[in-house]
Amino acid sequence: MQFLLDNLQIAELLALEAESAPPPANRALRRASRRALLWTEEAGELMNRRRSLTELSGVGPYIERLIVGWVKEMQTAPDPPQIRANFLTMTHARSVLAKKPSSLGGIKGDLQMHTDWSDGEASIAEMAEAATERGYEYIAITDHSKGLKIAGGIDEAQLAQQGREIDAINGSLAPSGKKLRVLRSVEMNLNPRGEGDMESGALAKLDIVLGCFHSSLRSKEDQTERYLAALRNPDIQILGHPRGRIYNHRLGLSADWKRVFALAAELDKAVEIDSYPDRQDISPDLVALANQAGCRISLGTDSHGPSQLRFIEFGAAAAIIGGVKRDRILNFMSREDLLSWVASVRGRATSNSGGRVHLGLDRSLRHPAYTARLEEVTEMAFTKNRRTGKTGGNPGFMPIDDVTNEEGVLDVEPDSTTGRLASQEEPEDRGTKRRRSARKRSSRKTT
Repeated sequence: MQFLLDNLQIAELLALEAESAPPPANRALRRASRRALLWTEEAGELMNRRRSLTELSGVGPYIERLIVGWVKEMQTAPDPPQIRANFLTMTHARSVLAKKPSSLGGIKGDLQMHTDWSDGEASIAEMAEAATERGYEYIAITDHSKGLKIAGGIDEAQLAQQGREIDAINGSLAPSGKKLRVLRSVEMNLNPRGEGDMESGALAKLDIVLGCFHSSLRSKEDQTERYLAALRNPDIQILGHPRGRIYNHRLGLSADWKRVFALAAELDKAVEIDSYPDRQDISPDLVALANQAGCRISLGTDSHGPSQLRFIEFGAAAAIIGGVKRDRILNFMSREDLLSWVASVRGRATSNSGGRVHLGLDRSLRHPAYTARLEEVTEMAFTKNRRTGKTGGNPGFMPIDDVTNEEGVLDVEPDSTTGRLASQEEPEDRGTKRRRSARKRSSRKTT
């Protein structure tokens, strides 16, 4: 059987079908469209081998009948709209990597992931164990900072406490002969003025700092100045998931990217390829622009659990497509070289600021009215989750930046998206999540 649709085209047809389907079919179709990015086999190959498409994640009998019907009718998929454009599927990413097999094997670490200190599902030790199995030399633990309470963001005291836990884990890795070391980091929230929500003194003690926008991500106006301000923030070395796009959910921001990448290159800072399947941010076309500007690139999976470390394949493939050489990708550095680069960037930032200390603290976060409103939003999220039966305090399992605007107000109704955007894998049952949260609270009381 000749098959004319690849997984990306099927994802587009599923998304289009969802636009006219009634609930709950529309939700199942949107979920299957996202899951198609992660299918490790082409649906066409399964059909040619007379295997059921229900073997694929997110595909049940109803969706299988749709896909088979499209094949029989020789259906073609139109070019996707921008909200679904320039995404890779896992099968495509692996075909790109297969042509350069040394690319994936040369990666020494992952520079964005979350643990149960914020909105992740696993402990630091569990993430370290998974990274050891991948042969990594280092991982950066980048839990959310305190401004994102709804995502379990941690403050300066908790960051220091986490650092002691990381030191203990590293202390146990060395005697066992394991080469992995856990780097102290944070995904610091940046407001639209490029200001962070953590004190510079606390950030200076970290091995590396990732800065990310989590508000006003639906603006249609040019956001170039926002990015330039963020890159000039002396506290960060990596600008994470810059556009803030989400597959079939949010288009993300626009800017004069040549100016943005030129400044990043001038300051010797890195721009991230967030390798999470729904994000893939920056996309391969922007990766090519960043490469032309001489910009450094950082790869981070944005993992919220150990099994998601495999998402690095999306970022590595995007870097290859964008023409980025290994010597411009942080993840190919040894741990010592990576830390030396961080020290160099920090030294340059101090020199450029004339020795002035940048507090990196968004003044609005200290305003009583802002704090009260953020607490109100957080409580609303937990209340809505209890009513809908979803676990945790994260509406619809969406990352905090997917549901809030600049003021911390919910940007979408929590029930408007079904399925898990913060993790494409199935959520834990409520009992498991409750027990994990209890263990976390208990362990921190005793440290």
